[in-house]
Amino acid sequence: MAVAIRPARGGDAAAIAEIYRPFCESTTVSFENEAPSATEMAERIRTMGERLPWLVLDDGGTLAGYAYASRHRERAAYGWAVDVTVYVAPTHRRRGVGRALYTSLLELLRLLGYFKAYAVITLPNPSSIGLHEAVGFEPVGVFKGVGYKLGAWRDVAHYQRALQPEQKDPPPPRLPSALAGLPEYDDALAQGARLYRRGT
Repeated sequence: MAVAIRPARGGDAAAIAEIYRPFCESTTVSFENEAPSATEMAERIRTMGERLPWLVLDDGGTLAGYAYASRHRERAAYGWAVDVTVYVAPTHRRRGVGRALYTSLLELLRLLGYFKAYAVITLPNPSSIGLHEAVGFEPVGVFKGVGYKLGAWRDVAHYQRALQPEQKDPPPPRLPSALAGLPEYDDALAQGARLYRRGT
């Protein structure tokens, strides 16, 4: 069966929630303590996916991982910046899932008219740092002891990636629906999918 990177759908919510659950309950990767239910995840996909891309890597009907963008800050001047996140299923690690999803997501964000992407990484996390640096993120600072989880204060590193050169008076970014049916949209999804190393 085919491998594809595609927009997340409501029917993906249970699988996405299951991928995310251990990151909430037993790691410091996410600062959420309680994992969202499939119903709550479906609502996140619906509401966030209308404004910014939310993607999954579908390996023949099995979700290998997902990635999405969210608003960086609420105030108007931040309107051309986004935060990005990627999560990979434990059964599909070390196959290039994260890099594949980020490649498509970052290209879509550029096409939509965004200029900067940001990621936050709870330290230590060498694998996440390696992934973000491999797709062009650079460190911009560390918030010391900014979160308390699993019995300790946690540092969080902030990373930044330029999506395109800055320009004067940029137009407002577009909604993902504006790209539907365009060749550039399909090319962005296919570009990431080609990086995935399927298991045997």
